Amino acid sequence: MKIDLPEKRYYNIGEVAKAFEVNPSLIRFWEKEFDALQPKKNAKGNRKFTSEDIQNLGIIYHLVKERGFTLEGAKIHLKENKKKALNLFEIIQKLEFVKKELIRIKEDL
Repeated sequence: MKIDLPEKRYYNIGEVAKAFEVNPSLIRFWEKEFDALQPKKNAKGNRKFTSEDIQNLGIIYHLVKERGFTLEGAKIHLKENKKKALNLFEIIQKLEFVKKELIRIKEDL
C-alpha cells in the first residue's frame, strides 16, 4: 500500500480515494461499517479526513485488502488489537518509505 498525500490538515474524499487507489464509494461504505472512521463534514456534507482518519483507513485497507480479512473479522481485530494494528501500520509505512528511498538511490547510481 502506497499512500502519497501532501501534508495538509484535511483531505477530501477524492484525494483519499486516489491515494488508496479505491473508489470513493468504498471509503463511504467503510465509514458506515467502521466506527474508527469519523471524518468531519462541512455544511454541504463533504467529508474532510484528518491524518488520524487516514491512519485508521490505512489499517482497515491493510486488514481487508492486503490480509484478506472479512469486514466482521477486521472490526473484531480492530477492537481487540487497535494499538498493535496501529503500530504494524506505522512500521509498514516506514518500511515502504525506506524501500522507496533505496530504489531512488539505486536509480541515481
